Amino acid sequence: MPHQTDDSAPDADAVLATRLRQAQPCLWTNPARLACPAATLEALGRRISLDDTNVAAARLKRFEALLAQVFTELAQTNGVVESPLLPAEALQPALGLQPGQGRLFIKADHSLPVAGSIKARGGMHEVLELAEQLALRHGLVPQGGDDGAYLALASSAAREVLGRYQVAVGSTGNLGLSIGVVASALGFKAAVHMSADAKEWKKERLRQRGVLVVEHAGDYERAVAAGRDQARADPECHFVDDEQSFSLLLGYSTAALHLQKQLDEQGIVVDAEHPLIVYLPCGVGGAPAGITFGLRQLLGPHVHCFFVEPVQSPCFLVQMLAGRADATGGQAHPSVYDWGLTNQTEADGLAVPRASLLAAELMVPLLSGVFTVADDTLFVHLVQVLDVLGERIEPSAAAGFSGPGMLTGTDAGLAWLCRTGVGDVLPQVTHLVWTTGGLLVPEAQYQGFVRRGRALLAAQ
Repeated sequence: MPHQTDDSAPDADAVLATRLRQAQPCLWTNPARLACPAATLEALGRRISLDDTNVAAARLKRFEALLAQVFTELAQTNGVVESPLLPAEALQPALGLQPGQGRLFIKADHSLPVAGSIKARGGMHEVLELAEQLALRHGLVPQGGDDGAYLALASSAAREVLGRYQVAVGSTGNLGLSIGVVASALGFKAAVHMSADAKEWKKERLRQRGVLVVEHAGDYERAVAAGRDQARADPECHFVDDEQSFSLLLGYSTAALHLQKQLDEQGIVVDAEHPLIVYLPCGVGGAPAGITFGLRQLLGPHVHCFFVEPVQSPCFLVQMLAGRADATGGQAHPSVYDWGLTNQTEADGLAVPRASLLAAELMVPLLSGVFTVADDTLFVHLVQVLDVLGERIEPSAAAGFSGPGMLTGTDAGLAWLCRTGVGDVLPQVTHLVWTTGGLLVPEAQYQGFVRRGRALLAAQ
């Protein structure tokens, strides 16, 4: 693990900038983080609070009976879409996490049913919110009806009504899978605008579900822009905007409510003596921002969330470095290309050139930091997770496993531990790596990941 300069030193910004431009792993910690942010926060002119997270959770609950009927894989959970919290102490030696430096857990969103990734949370919520609005408008369900009333949306009459509308999204893959699968299952027409770097197997899986896949030359940003433009021309098309959607973000934030219960069940306390450090892979930023918002508002100041990005695609980090002010009084919105980076990474779900301003604005008082990771490291950790724990994840889902080493094995990380006081209670820290996808990866594709990871391990 490369050493970093202490991020409180005068030249730390220059060192960080150099490492960013050279596509080397680096760690930035957020000087604007507030221990106790306001209960209600504002982003892009809208105010949100934990009440909004609870509203989103209640909506998901109203649809549980319907989801259990529509998706056979949800029958056993009665329509609840959730992932386990896995103890992972056996993996700590491979990650360089020494005895006395805390305990490791995995929030296993790589095993989320239906969509197979973290995107199931937000994507499902936004599609269900749209379905609920249309169902109420067309009298398909009664206002204030109980959960069983939503079973009416499985009828042919309801599908005929919803089939008049299209749900569209721009995606590198996982969000498209989430939106496309859920929308088509409810009877919506569904279209996913995909960038050139999206994986072919994800496109094929969508087509098998009857989803229209629209391919675009260029990156994620261009696919989103093209999808957004086409949707504007169709009044019966709802575009799921990963860069600006509060519905997506609040759907993701409901994960905090589930995690709180899981922590309680495993006897994990979160307080000044027992901090929780969460490592979240980041693409455009909506999913990790939603989770961070929920966790910080629910569990308080002793939750520390770090985003992790590929060294060639650190869009959230460059956005946080840009700050808020530009010459016009607006918000600067830089791209990774502005830093001489390629936006090329095997972590296709994280290959985003420009961050969500919604997510970035919301994270200013909440986020503890951002770090970057090289692609080779993703494959090494993918294999280690398989060998030690038997869990199958995709490369982007392996990003967070560099987090504990970044904090305990680099100058910048050690400086943060000292400055925050977390270092004083390090033996009682809970490290939580949030994995984000992998359940639906085809076997041949997955074995290719494993071969690459094993070759890299053998060369070490």
